Amino acid sequence: MNAAPRPCWSTTLRAGFAPAILAMLAACSLLPFHDPPQVSVAGVESLEGEGMELRMLVKLRVQNPNDVPIDFDGVYLRLDVLDRTFATGVSAAHGTIPRFGEGVVSVPVTVSIVNVGRYAFSLFQGGKVPERINYRLEGKLNGPGFGAVRFQSQGELSLPGFGIAQP
Repeated sequence: MNAAPRPCWSTTLRAGFAPAILAMLAACSLLPFHDPPQVSVAGVESLEGEGMELRMLVKLRVQNPNDVPIDFDGVYLRLDVLDRTFATGVSAAHGTIPRFGEGVVSVPVTVSIVNVGRYAFSLFQGGKVPERINYRLEGKLNGPGFGAVRFQSQGELSLPGFGIAQP
């Protein structure tokens, strides 16, 4: 008697993966397209620092331009000034930014005193204080479960009337 040939494991695995891949592609097509949220600094408050660091509470205004709410459970924030990382922070804050709505999210950030000294030195180098300083704000609102909604914002801070005479 001849026994029926047993299927090869690789054939069995390929046959099992095909439906799984199709199911994942179908699930992705059901997800609504998201435009990135618009994030700006709504305020900054001083916090008590420790040792060689400054602490601030950065309040972010988050605007959701999408037709679905953004649920988040955790926030990460990085602030670059003059194209270098100046401050970073995380928060376990959670909440929802409503569809076509906005909310304020607070994130404590840490700034090293050494970084402050470097920036001050580079600003006053050559005896001229720049009128504007470029910044970049980058971060993410961590979603419950999988994924995160990333954001970025950039611009310039003006330093009019800084009190130093320009040559």
